[in-house]
Amino acid sequence: MKINYQLEMERELARIEASGRRPRLLLHACCAPCSSYVLEALNQYFDIDIYYYNPNIAPREEFDRRVAELRRLAAELPHENALRVIVGDYDNEAFTAMCRGHEGDPEGGPRCALCFRMRLEAAAKMAAELGCDYFTTSLTISPLKDAQLLNAIGMEQGKRSGVSWLPSDFKKKNGYKRSCELSREYDLYRQDYCGCVFSRMERDKRAGNQG
Repeated sequence: MKINYQLEMERELARIEASGRRPRLLLHACCAPCSSYVLEALNQYFDIDIYYYNPNIAPREEFDRRVAELRRLAAELPHENALRVIVGDYDNEAFTAMCRGHEGDPEGGPRCALCFRMRLEAAAKMAAELGCDYFTTSLTISPLKDAQLLNAIGMEQGKRSGVSWLPSDFKKKNGYKRSCELSREYDLYRQDYCGCVFSRMERDKRAGNQG
């Protein structure tokens, strides 16, 4: 049975609000458009560090462009405290090695699960290093990402790191729609493929079939 992770998050946020405390959260961010609504939704509850760890993204120019947009969003988005953007290492070779044998997997298949695990493991470790109370990811805002899988991996990595995983399904309650609105409002660069070379090849293949 599928778990309603949006409801789980709302329950946890209610507990935090009732406690009167303001915990520190590390947000693993995949890009500025996806992070926009997440930051808007969570800033009243947390002090937030944004962790951009996405060694899957290729080419390097695309990685850097997404970093720049995320930094611009963090500077322009209203927030009670400064939003710090922490950029993880760009180790695309490690990502490529991890995917060996899964090059032909379809989008959303086992290769994506490996990618999610790689990124959330790094996010959990960074959250522990920074002394954060919680961590989560902006990835669940995408209609194309499996929120059940992402939350399962996040909870697993939270137990290993000792940092609480904040459950989420940010696409719910018009979250994805709001991220599109904010992207237009802040004129954010919105990429047309997930990020890795394999998703880029799928994009090009679709474009070729339509041509």
